[in-house]
Amino acid sequence: MSFPRSKIQTPLDPGSPTPGGLARYVLAATLARSADGGAVVAIVLLVTASGAPGWLAGILGACITAPHLLGPLIARRLDTARDGRDVIAWACMVHGVTLAAAVLLYPVTWPIVPGLLLVASGLVGPLLTGGISSRLAAIAGGDRISQRRAQGWDVATYGIGGTIGPSLVAAVSAWSDPTSAALLLAGSTFVAAAVIRLLPYSPPAAVPQDVPRPGRTLLMILSSGPLRRTLYMTIVVALSVAALPITAVASTGELRVVPAAAGILTAAYGLGGLLGSAGVMIRPLRTDADPLLSWLGAAVGVALCGAAFAGDFPVAVAAYCFVGVLNSYFFAATLAARSEYAPAVARGQVFMWVGALKITAGSAGTALAGAIIAPAIDLPLFLASGLIAAAVFVSILDRQHERSRIRASA
Repeated sequence: MSFPRSKIQTPLDPGSPTPGGLARYVLAATLARSADGGAVVAIVLLVTASGAPGWLAGILGACITAPHLLGPLIARRLDTARDGRDVIAWACMVHGVTLAAAVLLYPVTWPIVPGLLLVASGLVGPLLTGGISSRLAAIAGGDRISQRRAQGWDVATYGIGGTIGPSLVAAVSAWSDPTSAALLLAGSTFVAAAVIRLLPYSPPAAVPQDVPRPGRTLLMILSSGPLRRTLYMTIVVALSVAALPITAVASTGELRVVPAAAGILTAAYGLGGLLGSAGVMIRPLRTDADPLLSWLGAAVGVALCGAAFAGDFPVAVAAYCFVGVLNSYFFAATLAARSEYAPAVARGQVFMWVGALKITAGSAGTALAGAIIAPAIDLPLFLASGLIAAAVFVSILDRQHERSRIRASA
């Protein structure tokens, strides 16, 4: 492909972050991602509370999560828009309107109507995750340390949003009902849209005809060594850590604790994620993102293996927390790689391609762990560690081959 490898590209002067821009970014991203993360919980609770069968709750929940895979097909609009803030703000409002309409219409219409509305909501979901992240490079400033510190904040918004959204839904549903919880999430997307419009303006990197189509962008990712490694390392690690919640539930008997203690293990993983993002903020990653992905991925694999070997509950809690810390560092490295190696003309699409495939891999990892956990409780974690080790080995060989090819052509 003809796309050049790019370092951090931003219209701002290097080393001059926009005053107040990062704070507004964190607020907007947290609100949007809380709504995106809590929506599926609200839908499942709504359907369950109505007395409908569990399979319907699962289908409607999938209606809002499965379309994330199609996000890259609409991502080009983010790179061609004269003002990308408008695209993300509209996506937030569409997400809110369709979610609200779905929960209000569910009691009075056939399920297919809210299902279609939830599909529309899910289609714009990637713009609330990877789409927002693609704006960060133009906000944090041009120097690497500022960028890496800002990426630590970005990782934190994912963790906070993934925690606050479902927790808020559970609390409001207990106090009132799931419909009120879903409407509250929908309202938060409008606040997010307003804050996004207050983010610093970033001009388009190219005229629309120079921005590649989604398929060509994917081919560009696969043909670029750093982006290719970012993609498959992200997919493998996401698939692997998705086994943790399943293993947490299944391992309570082996750890000699009550089943409810599985929540403590998953909470420890979430706390570790927040600690890891704080660590990136305090001491930003300094190594080039490409090799860093391999070593941090290897660290996550070792930590997963340690969680499998934990025979006591306190040790397991510490192990789960440590996996969360390392996974946050790995996630920050993937954000850095996407920012630093993606061509400016397709940065939004690169973010959303990697993000969409990451979400898909996480869902597949959860399903796979549930299918293979019966023979041995720790089997999913051991397989996950082995899969990461294989991916790390491939990434090292891939990088060495690329260097050899560059030296041969010099």
